[in-house]
Amino acid sequence: MANLKELSKNPKRLTGGHRLCAGCGAGIVARQTLIAAGSTPVVITNATGCLEVSTTVFPYTAWKDSFFHSAFENSAATCSGIETAYRSLKAQGKIKDDIRFIAFGGDGGTYDIGLQSLSGAMERGHRMLYICYNNEAYMNTGIQRSGATPKGAHTTTAPVGKVRQGKEQNKKDLTQIMIAHDIPYVAQAYVGNWNDFVTKVQKALAVDGPSFINILTPCRLGWVYKPEDTMWISRLAVETCVWPSFEVENGIYKINVIPKEKKPVMEFLKLQGRFKHLFRPDNAHILETVQKDVDEKWALLQRRAAAGCRA
Repeated sequence: MANLKELSKNPKRLTGGHRLCAGCGAGIVARQTLIAAGSTPVVITNATGCLEVSTTVFPYTAWKDSFFHSAFENSAATCSGIETAYRSLKAQGKIKDDIRFIAFGGDGGTYDIGLQSLSGAMERGHRMLYICYNNEAYMNTGIQRSGATPKGAHTTTAPVGKVRQGKEQNKKDLTQIMIAHDIPYVAQAYVGNWNDFVTKVQKALAVDGPSFINILTPCRLGWVYKPEDTMWISRLAVETCVWPSFEVENGIYKINVIPKEKKPVMEFLKLQGRFKHLFRPDNAHILETVQKDVDEKWALLQRRAAAGCRA
């Protein structure tokens, strides 16, 4: 487990003064990732998205480490290329430092248009950590639905109206897709628990191979809630089992946070404007479907974790 006293001594490698929204979880993710890295040199690649455009407003940057802005779809490919060049240079004796490589991407650039390059990087076995800061829509370009957008959520491309009540499809289970790549380390995390996330980052950076962390990162603009509620909402996602916190190390499932009392899904949904239409009487059936789906997936995860079940 991460030690807060020791972490406080680590250098702050993401500066203040960036343009991320008040209450944005992406800055928290980036800052805690780099604190977890300690003094280890890192190279960062970042797909176009909220985190990139808000932290690298020319001619300024909030990053103190080596940083490479890639296109929307290829943060993983860019990172894998840099990691390959590093291994060659180190084998030639031209680089002595032990460097780690971290790729960031939002859910749009990870679940959807970046899935091909991510899958290739994981399959090839590059020693890199890919972190998806998952705010469940294309927030940077106008709150369009993505493969990570949950059923029933209102977005600009899956709006609420007479024809439909928000997104009609279930979200893609990208974490399971990554587990299917048989890589050393895969995890789900959330911004409301620094210890859980920092510990997972440290584990991921320590493995000799590819690793992937999918972290739920609330967006106060797209989810429509008060900026100060970011941490609380992310914790509710775990307490309702909408977003379980778990990890898979070398194929072995482990649930990291088990709610003391599993709360109804509506406790998570009712705090967000993107779901307000679901609480109309005529949409009760959608709430029932969402709750049933969450219950089934939570039960499946528990079975997988029981007795050290392998992926």
